[in-house]
Amino acid sequence: MTEEVLKLMERIDELESRLAFQEDTISQLNDVITRQDADIRSVVARLRELGEKYSALTFEMQGGGRQADEKPPHY
Repeated sequence: MTEEVLKLMERIDELESRLAFQEDTISQLNDVITRQDADIRSVVARLRELGEKYSALTFEMQGGGRQADEKPPHY
């Protein structure tokens, strides 16, 4: 084979090696993103739940549910 053909074959081998490395890296990054997405969804659901509990407690602390002229239960 000529020298040009050998150089081209070396370049192709190098490109194939780089491509394989990039495909592996992309796969690993996709796995990380998938896990992070699940974690974010879990955190958002928990935050929503805590927000609802906070709203309910705030409502109760401000006398929610009682009439303005109604005495609190301890009277």
